[in-house]
Amino acid sequence: MDIVKENIDELNAVLKVKIAPADYSERYNTALKKYQKKVDMPGFRPGKVPVDMVKKRFGKHILVEEINDMLSESLHKYISENKIAILGNPLPKQDSHNDFDHQTEFEFQYDLGLAPKMNIELSAKEKYSYYAVKVDDELINKHVDYFRRNYGQVIHPEASEDKDVLVGDFTEVDKEGNVVPGGVFKTTLLDIAKINNAQNKTKLIGLKKEDKVVLENLSDDAKYLFEILELPAEKLQELSLQFRLKNLSRIVQAEVNQELFDKIYGAGKINSEEEFRNKIREELAVMFIGDSDRKFMNEVVESILKKANLSLPENFLKRYLLATNKEKISSEQVDKEYHSYSDSLKWQLIENHLLKTYKVVVPAEEVEHYVTNLVKMNFAKHGMANADEATVKASVKKVLEDEKQIRNAYDRLYDQKLIELFKNTFTIEKKELPYDEFFKNPKS
Repeated sequence: MDIVKENIDELNAVLKVKIAPADYSERYNTALKKYQKKVDMPGFRPGKVPVDMVKKRFGKHILVEEINDMLSESLHKYISENKIAILGNPLPKQDSHNDFDHQTEFEFQYDLGLAPKMNIELSAKEKYSYYAVKVDDELINKHVDYFRRNYGQVIHPEASEDKDVLVGDFTEVDKEGNVVPGGVFKTTLLDIAKINNAQNKTKLIGLKKEDKVVLENLSDDAKYLFEILELPAEKLQELSLQFRLKNLSRIVQAEVNQELFDKIYGAGKINSEEEFRNKIREELAVMFIGDSDRKFMNEVVESILKKANLSLPENFLKRYLLATNKEKISSEQVDKEYHSYSDSLKWQLIENHLLKTYKVVVPAEEVEHYVTNLVKMNFAKHGMANADEATVKASVKKVLEDEKQIRNAYDRLYDQKLIELFKNTFTIEKKELPYDEFFKNPKS
């Protein structure tokens, strides 16, 4: 077998493979004999059909099968031994053709998409900002209010106030306030605090059971009303809705005292409002680390991609996507989605280069430790914070046997190690942003 690589340019090449009878005869004859043993033809006992008859009836199929197997093995070996960095897999050249009925010597041609060469180094000369959420008094107050509300007492007062949650019937009415036959009707919860239209909010305050009010100009609250009524915004703009109060609930917030501290953190763990607020401050700082890392990583990835300015074999990759996608897609879809795909592939190539260059590895024991922590956190969320060791180990074992979950664990740990590599290599300037400003950027 003769394999020759011809470079077209830095990103594309062609592999030409010539196969002669000497390359495939032994495999072909062996395959014929195996076929002979299992083939069943009228007039012959199983396994006793003459080889010539097997060859005449099944020879072409067997030959094609054996040559395809040879090609697959030989191409993989050639690419591996010659350390050719390819993208995807070789694609048969579209104008390549062989006649298995008459030829004994064959030539096959395969297009290769070559990975771009990279010379990417990380340096302390590169400067990045690392943004953190500013845990100020305003943010702490919001979380104190959350705890007070979450651990508060639900009461059912006589008349509604601006922070009450109402239960009632929504009924479509006309301009005169008459019920529209066959119109909108739904019983649901209504949170007064989520109503933006001042006139409608005023109407909802002071209601008693069975009181009715008509809500108009609903476009101001289209998003919220869509959630509770499941009506499109354009439909809501045309409607007037009568609301009839059936029931109302009010949460009386818990007092900030020792009873609240003990309910949240356990008896005697927090003993003053100052300790309570400091504990919330610590928890928020930890809670937002993942968001800060994600924002930092997004900016680093965008910067490195821009500086690397990698080129890819576009035509080859589009062909490859069309040929290998499990779901049928059109050329138009490939063209539309190619930019996103190519950016993802470029970063994957850069990431692999960095992991290799800087010898970043994730040992199996780290994966097990990571999975164990995840399992414990999951148990805690479901009220099993003190699950026994045997139960935890059984769940960890189950996760470790799931290939998809293990792959996700490795991906997450490699991401974490890359982030640490960037933090330890680049010159980092830490900056605090108020909560709203931090999260207004969609890349956050």
